[in-house]
Amino acid sequence: QVHLAESGGGLVQPGGSLSLSCTASGSLLRIFSMGWYRQAPGKQRELVGSVTEGGITKYGDFATGRFTIARDNAKNTVYLQMNTLKPEDTAVYYCNIFMGISSYWGQGTQVTVSS
Repeated sequence: QVHLAESGGGLVQPGGSLSLSCTASGSLLRIFSMGWYRQAPGKQRELVGSVTEGGITKYGDFATGRFTIARDNAKNTVYLQMNTLKPEDTAVYYCNIFMGISSYWGQGTQVTVSS
């Protein structure tokens, strides 16, 4: 069994910053990729950013230049630093890990950008 513990969501004003973290535990195999996705009401889930065990990153177009993803392989933890947040960034953010055979999701953490 795999467990993903997410933290760091909340309410922030436009232009502000938030940091998310997600730690994987349990029956872990090699974690090829760790990442964050988000889903706003009425919209499909979309990639925010992902990082491979070798440090190669990939971002959604909206995230480039504002969000930074990082990973600590020793701690099985992925971090997402979000800067210059906009109201349209409001969504539930989900942690995801891919272990080659299986993919696992966290329960999600709400990020709300509002004045």
